[in-house]
This record gives sequence, structure tokens and C-alpha cells, in this order.
Amino acid sequence: MLAELAGFKRRGCDVWLLAPRESEVFKRATAAGIAVEALDVTRLLFPVTALRLANWLRRQRVDVVNTHSSRDGWLVGVGARLARVPLVIRTRHIDVDYPNRWLSRHAFTTFADHVLTTSDRITAHFQELFHFATDRVSTVPTGIDLERFRPDGPRAELGAKGDAALLVGMVSVLRSWKGHAVFLDAAEQLVEAGVKARFVIVGEGPVRDRIERLVAALGIAGHVTLTGHREDVAEVLRALSVLAIPSTAHEGIPQVGLQALACATPVVGSDVGGIPEIIRHGETGRIVKSGDAASLASAIRETLEQRDDTGAMTARGLALVRQHHSLDAMLDKLDALYSKHLAT
Repeated sequence: MLAELAGFKRRGCDVWLLAPRESEVFKRATAAGIAVEALDVTRLLFPVTALRLANWLRRQRVDVVNTHSSRDGWLVGVGARLARVPLVIRTRHIDVDYPNRWLSRHAFTTFADHVLTTSDRITAHFQELFHFATDRVSTVPTGIDLERFRPDGPRAELGAKGDAALLVGMVSVLRSWKGHAVFLDAAEQLVEAGVKARFVIVGEGPVRDRIERLVAALGIAGHVTLTGHREDVAEVLRALSVLAIPSTAHEGIPQVGLQALACATPVVGSDVGGIPEIIRHGETGRIVKSGDAASLASAIRETLEQRDDTGAMTARGLALVRQHHSLDAMLDKLDALYSKHLAT
């Protein structure tokens, strides 16, 4: 969201972020100099908030509204319809099922003119679930800032000074479906096999306690570091010998996968969602079956040991990101999509 807003602001557009005042994205937008408007998502206040929002959208003469989550999709979607905003976009970042398809269909049709997804897998799922025409939903993966995410540059200090062990890491929000348990099972197998590596988990989230308990139960606390949230993601990725993305569900095209490719960091991913769209097995990285810790451990070991093959894959991955997944490429696609719909 912030990448899109900052990008269009640089291109001369008026942009705003609507989000709860206490949210992290609200704070980040404020710090980045992006105009913000506090959004109250309390369900009991939904009718009043939608009317106030409609008045605000009319006053600002907003042309495009792009919602990114369920609650703001309904709330801002209703407000945008009341304000007769010319174009309402609904963006989906993760692949999930919709138990109440009739109700969900309204969220993506009645209160949206077009659906954006971050991977072809999610797009295909939408077309299957809701029988959307091909021109009703589009795939636009998140663009990467290639000035920030590049192979050369400083590297984060993630281990003890003088520690020669290779670093194998995950970088994600700590959620159950990100596959941390699979990663730690693979780490235990590699430790038992005598692979000289340290394992780094970067990020914060609701399952941190569960991860810490699992590290202790596996007896690998001396080989695993949990860093918490880090802002220096590019520096972290450049410090890793392997990035693992062992997700078990819901993934679109993971932004950290694109960032790793842009930093020429080798990647091993699972066969979930849009991961194989960018981590192409044997071409730009290695793909393993979701939930298979033994296969993940084997692929990580191959990545560390087969350096020539790994180097060729990272070179192709870097070329892929530079050609198709830059921030400007994303903005160009969004600009073309918005302009096309506004012209009709």
C-alpha cells in the first residue's frame, strides 16, 4: 500500500491512506509524509462511519479507491458507492477460501468494480469461485524498490562476531501458516547431519511463543536466533546464505521472495500459492512440497553445497525481478489499469 501511494505521489497524484489511527501502516504513512485520514472500523458505528466517509470522499473528489482487507473492503466500499467514486478496486494479497460465497461475491462485485490480486494462483481461484470474466480480475504483484534491494550493500550482523557458520533464515510475520514449524524441523535435521549453519527467524507476530517453545523442545536453541521485527530487511537478506519460504497456505507472491531475488539471495520455497511463480524450480531457486521438512532440509543443503548451480539460479532470479517486478513496473501496470477503467 505504501509503495503504491508513495509511487503515485511521486508521479504527481494526490494520495491518501485511510486506516485506523493506531495501526502500524498509519504511523508509517505519517512518517513518510503521505496524507492520512483516520478510519474507525468499529462495526457498531459502520453506518455512521460510511456516511462520514462518503462525505469525505466527495470533498476530496477521489477518483480511485483501493481497499486491501475484509473490513475496509465493506466499509470503504459502501462509502465509495455512496460518494459515487468512479473506480473502486478490491485488492487481495493472500489466497483464502470464502465459506459464504454469496455474501463474499457482493464484496467483490457490488462494492468493487475490479479485483486485483498479487499472483496468478489467486486470480485463478477467484475466477473458479465466483465465475469472474477474465477482464474482471487482474494480477499485479507487489513491485520491489531495486535501489534498496540489490546484491551489493551492507549486511546485517545476525550472528556472533567471528561465527563462520552460514546463515539460513526466514523473514516474515510470525503466523501459523508461514511454516516456521517445518523450518525448525528441517533445522534440527541439518544440525543432526553436521551442517555448519545458524538458523535465523526474522519478524514478529502472534505465534512467537509457540515458535520459542518448539525451538526448546527440539533442542536446537543454540543454533536458532529469533531477531524480532527488523526494518533493515535488505541488509538481512544480503546476510543470508539461504532464505526459506516454507509456507503451508494462503500465499500470493511473497514480497520477501522478490526482495531476496533482487538481493541475489538464494531461495528455497514451498509449492504453495504464488511462490512457484517467482521461485521457479531449478531456474530461479528450489521448490519443495509444502510441509515436508526432510525435503526442505535437503534443498537447503543442496543450496549451500552446490554453489555453481545456486549461483546460476540467483543470477536468473535477479534478472527476473529487474525485468518484471520493479516498483516502476508495478506502478505502470496500476496506472494503465486505473486509466483504462476511468476512461470507460
